[in-house]
Amino acid sequence: MEKLWVIDLGSQYSLLIARRVRELGVYAELVPWNRLPSQIPPEVKGIIFSGSYASVSEGPPLPQAWIGERPVLAICYGAQWIAVHQGGRVAESTLREYGPAQIEVLDQASPLWKGLPISQRVWMSHSDTIVQLPVGAQVSARSETIPYAAYEIPDKQVYAVQFHPEVTHTEYGEAILRNFLYNVCNFSGTWRAEALIEEIVAQLQASMPEGVAVGALSGGVDSTVAALLVHKAIGSRFQGFFVDTGLLREGETEEVMQVYQQLGLPVQLVQAEDLFLRALQGITDPEQKRKTIGRLFIEVFEREASRLHDVRYLVQGTIYPDVVESGTGVSALIKSHHNVGGLPEKLRLGLVEPLRLFFKDEVRALGRRLGLSESFLGRHPFPGPGLAVRILGEVTRERIARLRRADALFIQTLREWGWYEKIWQAFAVLLPVRSVGVAGDQRIYGEVIALRAVQSSDGMTAQPSPLPHELMEESATRVLAEVPDIARVVYDLSTKPPATIEWE
Repeated sequence: MEKLWVIDLGSQYSLLIARRVRELGVYAELVPWNRLPSQIPPEVKGIIFSGSYASVSEGPPLPQAWIGERPVLAICYGAQWIAVHQGGRVAESTLREYGPAQIEVLDQASPLWKGLPISQRVWMSHSDTIVQLPVGAQVSARSETIPYAAYEIPDKQVYAVQFHPEVTHTEYGEAILRNFLYNVCNFSGTWRAEALIEEIVAQLQASMPEGVAVGALSGGVDSTVAALLVHKAIGSRFQGFFVDTGLLREGETEEVMQVYQQLGLPVQLVQAEDLFLRALQGITDPEQKRKTIGRLFIEVFEREASRLHDVRYLVQGTIYPDVVESGTGVSALIKSHHNVGGLPEKLRLGLVEPLRLFFKDEVRALGRRLGLSESFLGRHPFPGPGLAVRILGEVTRERIARLRRADALFIQTLREWGWYEKIWQAFAVLLPVRSVGVAGDQRIYGEVIALRAVQSSDGMTAQPSPLPHELMEESATRVLAEVPDIARVVYDLSTKPPATIEWE
């Protein structure tokens, strides 16, 4: 299978590059800079170097022998690295260049700029800048403040841009990536995630020839699709466990178990609410919450697995964004995910993660092919640790009950207004602050609910949803009227980045 490598140099956008490439019909694989093989496999038809949090003066080395072997698109830090190591020069910018910029394309005959206008809006994010190009390089775009906003080294198949084409803020970013994939690398563009099901199943069969696998199901799309793939691969040797942690949404346990029964998926319900709430008592730090929940998940599964014969594997629904946000590659840690951040160092079971290289919408495509209904696939993403990371501060039964009801009222209002399907993710958050209010002519000192609704294609970036004011007003009114001890409702307008979608 033909593929493109994205060399991850430590940018939080590295995974987004791979995501954008896959959207264009090409399989992209993230490869950390410190795990590069000495030779490029023949199936790799092109390479993209990512940006980085580092400066070229302190950043990682890369094998120069690679330059010229395959077409390269170098982004931001990658463009600076190639410039320096091919004889050019990079210097610290007098002013950090972050945000929108207008560039002028100087070489429209280039395959990278084919069909694109001369003037374009791009997104810059760098503190160093290229001040001298290598011998043999030619400038292909500039801005008012950057003389070398893009350059090419034709005889070495190098195309470099100082900005970020992978983010939506770059006006023609998708077209630039498309031109690189098809005009430069000559990819066929036939890759589709759902076409890989049989290959995934065959790999699972080969990796689990004997023994039983237990599945860590959270009730969400990711863990369900992972379980379906493993069940398809090894049949009766798979046993799923759906743990009711007491941290699920309103009515979720009953709804999810009904879906599993309809699919014929062998899943046992495990009631563990008391166990999780006792362990979370007094904990307010979000990382400690996630790690506590992750540890308990494993303990519960190992306990349940001990009742079965010859259990050897633990199946989890870890997906690509979970991995990168947890800092398991070369990027900085954003937050631990329960799938990748809470496992004990000496796990007694072999870890099976069939979705580790897939994005959320790709997982949905796999689930659709495996028979999941659109109503299930269309459910908004829900974090593995559940409501615990939507309750800022201590998690108690009373606070869970307040948040669960507020969340249900918000979602119900979105459905009634026909907005639920238009949104990537919507939910309520219970804040660790109190506010003065009036109820029944009496002063109250209640907690605060924040409502969040975002638009996204992959969860890597997000914009606040443009909900009608009347819808938000109705949601707030219902929460204030029907949820005890809530004195105020606010709406979160933060983008990702710099914020994350979830508050913890």
